[in-house]
Amino acid sequence: MANEGISRRQCASLVSTAAIGAALAPHAFAQAAAAGAGISSPPADFDPLPFVNPELRPMIASALPMMRGSVTTKEAVIAARSSRSPLERAPSTGVSIAEKRIPGKPGDPDVRIYIVNAGPKAQARPAILHIHGGGYILGTAASGLADLQDLARDLDCVIVTVDYRLAPETAFPGPLEDCYAGLKWLHANVGALGVDPARIAVKGESAGGGLAAMLAIAARDRKEVPLAYQCLIYPMLDDRTGSTVHRPPQQGALMWTPQSNRFGWSSFLGIPAGSPQVPAGAVPARTANLEGLPPAFIGVGTIDLFYEENLEYARRLAAAGVQVELAIAPGAFHGFTLVRQAKLVQRYESHMMAALRDGLGLPPA
Repeated sequence: MANEGISRRQCASLVSTAAIGAALAPHAFAQAAAAGAGISSPPADFDPLPFVNPELRPMIASALPMMRGSVTTKEAVIAARSSRSPLERAPSTGVSIAEKRIPGKPGDPDVRIYIVNAGPKAQARPAILHIHGGGYILGTAASGLADLQDLARDLDCVIVTVDYRLAPETAFPGPLEDCYAGLKWLHANVGALGVDPARIAVKGESAGGGLAAMLAIAARDRKEVPLAYQCLIYPMLDDRTGSTVHRPPQQGALMWTPQSNRFGWSSFLGIPAGSPQVPAGAVPARTANLEGLPPAFIGVGTIDLFYEENLEYARRLAAAGVQVELAIAPGAFHGFTLVRQAKLVQRYESHMMAALRDGLGLPPA
């Protein structure tokens, strides 16, 4: 299958985040567009295909126009939220899923969570608090349940995934507080869930990876829930990328562009991305002290818009004395793991799973 192009359904799934992620936030964030006007996206005539890993090129060649496309209407965000991803798999019956509403932060609404593979066993198992992606403005916890069932089965762990409130309707700290409520609930219910409280990790992709990094920082500072590990998959860590910081044109030409990043971060922060000051705890890359954080895995592709910020965050974690493992996928764009038939993706997933098993105190597969 390595030489086959991706299907129209896969193509639609690949471009959904990129196209809708660039959507215009409500008028309150029109300021953000002006603030980032001097930082251009890759030129229209720029060809990113030579920078894509040769293994991935034939799979995405037909999808390039859509992968580079952008929409700039608030209506597109609304439409995306009401539609189902073409690649979304229905959950199976082999691994349990329970939906529950838990109390949010005092004064905030209840938070919906999904609990995957819970239940006491002979020995307490590790657990993962999972956070979905979507540029802080899109996505649902339910959309990835089938993948989480696979992960829970492979690791024999419990997973709690949080349906956090989205920006721009809810700006920081609301989404983070929803995730923290999920983490506190998980820790408070380890007995009923069959979880070892010393082996709880956070994991997320893209904006979910950014929230997972924020959550690790918040857990360290609040000293209520100890974390064993953080698994950050091409995490969205720095609001300055695409706003006040230039990247090479191949980084961010596909799937998630500088324009997308400006709108996502501006919606999440409630102020223009790249502003001189941001709320404390809202931007992991701007957190001065990274000491005392749990060991980390960071995975990213070399033509992802987040490549440089992910490398810099890994460097800063290591400098702060945090054990960090970095996986770099050559010629891989944001969201490349959706091309599951690629050997590059399979190698990357094997690396990530080995690191996660180690971080959770599990034996090698």
